[in-house]
Amino acid sequence: MLRGIIISPDRELADQLDDLLSQVGIIGVLRKLDRYPNTLDLQRTLRAHAPQIVFLSLASVEHAIATSQAVEATSPGIQVITINQGTNPQALLELMRVGIREFLAAPFQVDELIDAIGRVSENLRRNPIASFESEYIYSFLPAKPGVGASTIAMNLAAAAAKLGNCKTVLVDLDLNSGMQRFMMKLDNEFCITDAAENSFKMDEALWPQLVTSIGDLDVLHSGRLNPGYRIEPSQMRHLIAFLRRYYRLVAVDLSGNMEKYSIEIMEESRRIYLVTTAEIASLHLARERFNYLKTLDLHDRIELVLNRSQKRAAIDTRSIEDLLGVPVRVALPNDYQGVSRALAAGKPVDTKSELGREFQKLAYILVEREPATAEAKPKPKQNALSGILSILPGKAGLFAEKKSTA
Repeated sequence: MLRGIIISPDRELADQLDDLLSQVGIIGVLRKLDRYPNTLDLQRTLRAHAPQIVFLSLASVEHAIATSQAVEATSPGIQVITINQGTNPQALLELMRVGIREFLAAPFQVDELIDAIGRVSENLRRNPIASFESEYIYSFLPAKPGVGASTIAMNLAAAAAKLGNCKTVLVDLDLNSGMQRFMMKLDNEFCITDAAENSFKMDEALWPQLVTSIGDLDVLHSGRLNPGYRIEPSQMRHLIAFLRRYYRLVAVDLSGNMEKYSIEIMEESRRIYLVTTAEIASLHLARERFNYLKTLDLHDRIELVLNRSQKRAAIDTRSIEDLLGVPVRVALPNDYQGVSRALAAGKPVDTKSELGREFQKLAYILVEREPATAEAKPKPKQNALSGILSILPGKAGLFAEKKSTA
């Protein structure tokens, strides 16, 4: 079945079309808008529902043309069928000039509707919709409770959200002991179980009620302790499809219990960050998880994050890599006091700290950006000497300080 939305300030016209589409059964109407949306609202609607056809009212020809052009700019290939109470030759001529060929007049006829749908279906077959779907889905999997996976997921998501043009969501999927609500001091009562239960009808109107926005970062926490609740894999598939269209980057904090819905997320993930410390128990369980994911053909997506790394650790990085059979992607320094202060404040760690800088570096890696795109530092006031010195080669950038341990 094709997916469609109706945009019509004329509610009676929209209801007539909706009734006929229900009878025909070829198109499922996902949303009816009773006004011409602004560009931002239209983009959110298209991302949330991914329609293939937009039925667009000619109540205002000027607004209809502007909306159709915005649809094409946002998701090239979406088919537009205009609708109106009766015919309007002058309006049809204006529509043809901007490339809109399909028109249906009320009272709608079944045969005319089917013919129009047949033509736009052929257009869709020849020219698939170039809709936005993010590939930046990242899972954070703890080797065992307490290794800091939730802290890493939160700080990386917060750092990525600050990069600019990187709308980010952090989803806490640990139904037994999720920490994001506590760490970020969230008071929203809605949680991941609400999102799962509404995943099949999720849209841009419902979603903002479920998440807490902190700047450009949205957070969906796991709610209160609910060990008996299980999210169906089908619910998770619908939810992640929605998130792909709605966000640039999706960070998912997993429990480590390998639930079916967690596997579903990892199968959708670009990378699975397996978080461990250099303790024997953590390394043992990290190897267990790696071997299990290897049976699911997910091992090539795993990157190892060594948390609370120390320069004079009893087990060095090379030994850990030999033990687990996977390279350490990054070793994060131990900053107990810095993390404790951040938790007390309900905020990410200080970006000026060594650990905070590491999170910033990793955020660039997640979205595959060069660090040179970071916000420029304010230029100091120049005098004659500084003006001369400014033409000399500068120091290397932040990322040139040292190479990754990967």
